[in-house]
Amino acid sequence: MFPMMPAQGSKEERQLIKLYQSLTETDRQTLFSFAEFLQTKNNQQNLSKDQQTIEEEIIPTMPLDLPRPEAESVVKAIRRLTKNYPMVDKESILHPISGFMTSHIIQGRPANEVIDDLEALFLKEYENLNNSPSSNTSGGVSSDAINDNQSDSSSSG
Repeated sequence: MFPMMPAQGSKEERQLIKLYQSLTETDRQTLFSFAEFLQTKNNQQNLSKDQQTIEEEIIPTMPLDLPRPEAESVVKAIRRLTKNYPMVDKESILHPISGFMTSHIIQGRPANEVIDDLEALFLKEYENLNNSPSSNTSGGVSSDAINDNQSDSSSSG
């Protein structure tokens, strides 16, 4: 538990500390994992245009084949898959990724199942990118691909 902290920060920050202190150790770890996920998402969204341009110029066209560790958290899997598939537009699959993360954290879905679905999502998006008529475009995700993925995840758990 945190030592007594001075009453500073916003009302929301003080409320968050109280909530954190009331959680079990397992729930604290879950909250921490979700916060890491949100931070990763926000860091990707906050890239400057110059950084995006530089990254777009050196993006590999093939997956990097990064191996899946035996014991991996969902957040680490998202990071690994993002590195493994740098050509996939993360903004276009953010909604299904968030859905998988929520199913793990809120609904208690096992990490290995969620990671399997995340790997399938990234692979499908990579394949869609390579099968598109103009493979030199940004490679956005079709709404059909997102809907297929969401129906797959809702029927499995």
